Amino acid sequence: MNRIRAIRHGDRDRGQVALEYIGFLPFLLLVGLGGIQLGWTAYVTQQAETAARTAARVEARYPGEGVAAGLEAISPSLVAGADIPPPEVNADSITVTVTLTIKSVVPGIGSRPVSRTAVMPNDDPR
Repeated sequence: MNRIRAIRHGDRDRGQVALEYIGFLPFLLLVGLGGIQLGWTAYVTQQAETAARTAARVEARYPGEGVAAGLEAISPSLVAGADIPPPEVNADSITVTVTLTIKSVVPGIGSRPVSRTAVMPNDDPR
């Protein structure tokens, strides 16, 4: 008789919430990793932009030193994947393009490059 009374009062639902949580947990983790990936992508893009502006500005003032300054402006953890070709120097302007690799924290998504370009006026038009 106790068992019938327990079933009538809803005791057979015990543990259901835990099972639903375990089933929903992978989705929550994927959403969390997606948020982290968006933040990481924004950070690496900002680093590429900063490096390009720094390299172009230094190259305009001190010819030949722009690439080193651009690499110095990048976070040490990103320098290994950085690509800064020699600046394009014209009579009027200096153009620098920086390419960094965005590594993925989400399983199944590969790394991808991000490039940013900066143009500065040429202070030394020789």
